[in-house]
Amino acid sequence: MKKFTSVSDVENLQEIIKKALQIKADPLTETEKGKGKTIGLVFLNSSLRTRLSSQIAAQNLGLNVLTLNAAQEAWNLEFADGAVMNGDTVEHIKDAIEVLNQYCDIIAVRCFAGMKSKEDDVNESILSQFEKHAKVPVVSLESATRHPLQSLADCITITENWKKDHKPKVVLTWAPHIKPIAHAVGNSFAEWMQEMDVELVIANPEGYDLDKKFTKDVKVIHDQDEALKDADFIYVKNWSSFDDYAAMPEVKGDWMLTNEKLAHTNEAKVMHCLPVRRNVELSDEVMDGDHSIIYKQAKNRIFSAQAIFSEILDELNAG
Repeated sequence: MKKFTSVSDVENLQEIIKKALQIKADPLTETEKGKGKTIGLVFLNSSLRTRLSSQIAAQNLGLNVLTLNAAQEAWNLEFADGAVMNGDTVEHIKDAIEVLNQYCDIIAVRCFAGMKSKEDDVNESILSQFEKHAKVPVVSLESATRHPLQSLADCITITENWKKDHKPKVVLTWAPHIKPIAHAVGNSFAEWMQEMDVELVIANPEGYDLDKKFTKDVKVIHDQDEALKDADFIYVKNWSSFDDYAAMPEVKGDWMLTNEKLAHTNEAKVMHCLPVRRNVELSDEVMDGDHSIIYKQAKNRIFSAQAIFSEILDELNAG
């Protein structure tokens, strides 16, 4: 594996899930694999699970870990090519990346959607700079359009929590929020689930359909109750409008997941990537109830990252 920014970088999804579960059973089996190598974790946005899980995963592999909170601790970055930097930006992103090339064997970066320019976000205006200028493997810790390490953790979580003999019905359901939220988690989950042996359904209100680039032919239902019927797994996440980019069209009805809605499912397990706004996206009764596997999902972030870092180290060590 030479880079990791989407499911297309995974040669065999079932094999990487299997590897992650083996790592979970004994996380310290490869403590020498990263010896003498450095990973730079670059955060342009806030993080809890991604930061900590990536650090733990890298340390479990013996990597030296450099963590940079670039938005707070680095110079103001310029991203535009050909910019005349006579304003408040001090360092161009391509110069910063070239310096990271000197210090790091792997660069992992977290860069959210700006939610201002649809074109910039769809074209991954920040991540694409890292892919263009980095001379070492690049790992996405979330970008404008995808969150691949989260999605791999989601695949791991569904795999280990599904022991029955029929194809599980997985519902990705929109949830309310107080502000416009990016599409990365929803896009990515839809993309990865299409590589899994599941029946995927997406439930969202009118005006909130995700980018067809990611959902493709997945069934989209605008009635949450209808979509949840007989569900085995429910993935709860908010996102704003894609067509009317970053807008929040009016929504009729209550889309927050409750125990009353769960009663129509097949004893569905409930997932969420976190952080979650309690009693807005998810009710306390669901979040803290027996159906929730949200914290198990969060723990699996370690093993998704460790599996990917391990694969990349295999490539580096072979070279």
